Amino acid sequence: MKVLIAGGGTGGHFFSGVAVGEAFLGRSPGNEVVYVGTINGIEARVGPEQGLDVRFIDIAGIKGKGMTARLKALLLVPLAMLQSARLILREKPAVVLGVGGYASGPVVLTARLLGRKTGIVEQNSVAGATNKILGHFVHRVFVAFERTVGEFPRHKVHVTGNPLREGVVQLLSLESTGTVGIGSRLKLLVLGGSQGAKPINEAMMELATVLPEGLRKALHVVHQTGLVDEERVRAAYKAAGVEASVHGFIHEMAEEYRAADLILCRAGALTVSEISMSSRGSILVPYPQAIYNHQELNARTLVDAGAGEMILQSDLSSERLVETLQRLNSDRPALQQMAWKAGTLARPEAAAEVADEMCRVAGQH
Repeated sequence: MKVLIAGGGTGGHFFSGVAVGEAFLGRSPGNEVVYVGTINGIEARVGPEQGLDVRFIDIAGIKGKGMTARLKALLLVPLAMLQSARLILREKPAVVLGVGGYASGPVVLTARLLGRKTGIVEQNSVAGATNKILGHFVHRVFVAFERTVGEFPRHKVHVTGNPLREGVVQLLSLESTGTVGIGSRLKLLVLGGSQGAKPINEAMMELATVLPEGLRKALHVVHQTGLVDEERVRAAYKAAGVEASVHGFIHEMAEEYRAADLILCRAGALTVSEISMSSRGSILVPYPQAIYNHQELNARTLVDAGAGEMILQSDLSSERLVETLQRLNSDRPALQQMAWKAGTLARPEAAAEVADEMCRVAGQH
């Protein structure tokens, strides 16, 4: 059975697709997975590095762009659908799955017009415009959050959680909540997504200069800055005497989740799912320009469960971070309770559920 998985652009979309691809391959040694993305997405770099079969079409985004960019993007749609049709007719996939990102729309729509079994994965709390449209045409819709169910035809929707790669699930789901907050150090993992987040980096550099002495001695920071800010952030921690391990990009993220007591991060869908799987409390700073403000709603899922705290970017300051870190450092039982509550939201079988259901749709049980 051959499966075509379309989408990418960001790690959240692409790695969800890879997770489902792994689940398809795990069902039978004869299965094949082809990924479709754009040459400008993360899939163009990471896919070949990981030995994945990645193909490319010409398509760009429309939402949030200027008039000229929108026009150029619209003019690419017929070409993208033609490229998609050629690819589908050549590869003859039994299933075509869209996981979000620019490539997902034309590939999935073309596949449906060509009579293929189709599905989409919606990772966020608010469905994207493309997925809302595709939801009317595809055979199945897989959502990560209960609050998204009403945005699609109900009979097609399956609430699975976000698909995570098998190796990540295995590492993150190992019981490790008992290690949270038991040492003398407060181990803080700081993330801003694969590219880093400048406002979080700036706030942490300022925080380093105003830390009270007790918190400075207690704090150990692991910080993924993005490649642009790596050296600047590392220098700031060193000058302030803060113990920190700074990386432009962290490849073994699951290990860092497990080593942390607390996570300071954005609220992308995949990050929220990884936090739940790792059973760690979090301080969430949603990206304010996210389409439909979906990061704030993603964060709300953890906050409402008592698994995290949210600081809006407009309220982010070194003073606010110091107050929050001091409070949690001095109340380790609260830190442990947050970790436990995060774990109750985990959905480790998401990728397998998506793969299994799409195989049923295709008549391959």
